[in-house]
Amino acid sequence: MAGGFVHHGGTNGEGFEYRITSYFVFACIVAALGGSLFGYDLGVSGGVTSMDDFLKDFFPKVYRRKQEHLNETDYCKYDNQILTLFTSSLYFAGLISTFAASHVTRTRGRRGSIMVGSVSFFVGAIFNAFAVNISMLIIGRIFLGIGIGFGNQAVPLYLSEMAPAKIRGAVNQLFQLTTCLGILVANFVNYGTNKIHPWGWRLSLGLAAVPATLMFIGGIFLPETPNSLVEQGKLDEGRRVLEKVRGVKNVDAEFADLLEASEAARAITQPFRNLLQPKNRPQLIIGGLGIPAFQQLTGMNSILFYAPVIFQSLGFGSGAALYSSIITSTMLVVATFVSMAVVDKFGRRFLFIEAGCQMILSMLVLAIILALKFGHGVELSKGYAVVLVIMICLFVAAYGWSWGPLGWLVPSELFPLETRSAGQSLVVSVNLFFTAAIAQCFLVSLCHLRYGIFLLFAALILIMSLFIYFLLPETKQVPIEEIHLLFQNHWLWKKYVGDGKTPV
Repeated sequence: MAGGFVHHGGTNGEGFEYRITSYFVFACIVAALGGSLFGYDLGVSGGVTSMDDFLKDFFPKVYRRKQEHLNETDYCKYDNQILTLFTSSLYFAGLISTFAASHVTRTRGRRGSIMVGSVSFFVGAIFNAFAVNISMLIIGRIFLGIGIGFGNQAVPLYLSEMAPAKIRGAVNQLFQLTTCLGILVANFVNYGTNKIHPWGWRLSLGLAAVPATLMFIGGIFLPETPNSLVEQGKLDEGRRVLEKVRGVKNVDAEFADLLEASEAARAITQPFRNLLQPKNRPQLIIGGLGIPAFQQLTGMNSILFYAPVIFQSLGFGSGAALYSSIITSTMLVVATFVSMAVVDKFGRRFLFIEAGCQMILSMLVLAIILALKFGHGVELSKGYAVVLVIMICLFVAAYGWSWGPLGWLVPSELFPLETRSAGQSLVVSVNLFFTAAIAQCFLVSLCHLRYGIFLLFAALILIMSLFIYFLLPETKQVPIEEIHLLFQNHWLWKKYVGDGKTPV
């Protein structure tokens, strides 16, 4: 049943009417559960790798080193490439699987990829929960990675395509919200299971099956997006779903946009090759390469992966480390609500640039304190430790209303329908490549670069903020099938796509 008021699109989407319907709300909530899979794994893996029972079973050398340095700070406690492979193997698997997901998403729809992702993630959770050796752990991580590859490929597209233009930013950020909630739940789970000996870590890993099951059951009743149905040639069904999800019969203008985009999409037989054409240059550079890479190079996932490890390395006890991780993940959830509230009002560029300044400041303060007061075999004082936690929270908050949600929102908006599934595969593969690389390299980098790792992240955040300032046009409230028109009036991109005076 429809509820609320009828809205009309803005200048670019004149005549795009919609109501917020229960059908629309159900579809978005079920699809957004895909983020909880990603978030739960992000949160749970770092906590598990700091648990003594887990380390004793699979990484005894790391456990012995940890015990030797139990009462002193040490950058290198957890420097073990097999241990970090436990985390990063998932993302390498996701990187590869997303190209298969692109084919499924384009030919079988966004819903098909969501269903495949939930099944694979469930299998991976079971493997990890019952693992008796490192091989079983890695196999489980690979299945989890395939699930994330399919889910991350389809869910942001699904949410952006189902959402009306005026609230697309907030709706798409449901993916980030469920990701953050997954992280928060995982940290609470780790805090509890850390007290269950010797099998608490198995419960932490096995509970990943719960969101996967919910996503699969909900997916059975999930409608396909109108964009995907039209792309597959199912025009009558596409219009019927569009009318139902918008809650109004007058969808002529929006449906005409879908038909026009679909005609261009069906003419493309090699969508990945089409991405290389000059007219798609801005989408390729901004959405396909720049934003997904920069999202990981902020350093945020390093904190998410290894927050318990970082806090233990900084002299916090095991329980205090997990408790501190709960604080940071709570900040992430709160920040996502902030982003959802303002992203369609202030726009994407404002959030990117403001957060960049805040993140740079946080990293510089972290680096200065660590350079002056840490790494000399002396535990940090309580005052400095509190400042470190505050700086990490400020950093997490800034990421939570900018690069976290916008890193998925903006790329899902930029690509036209004919290259959308291929473009999203590129987004996911680049994102997961840098996620895996950071996961694999962070602990060894922390060991060798020490506080310099945070200076490196500050420099990278400055570069990515300039990238956004000069290259990304504002996309708020622009209908998704008309966003490509923004590049026709951009100072740089109009050289590739035209200046708006002639058809592209």
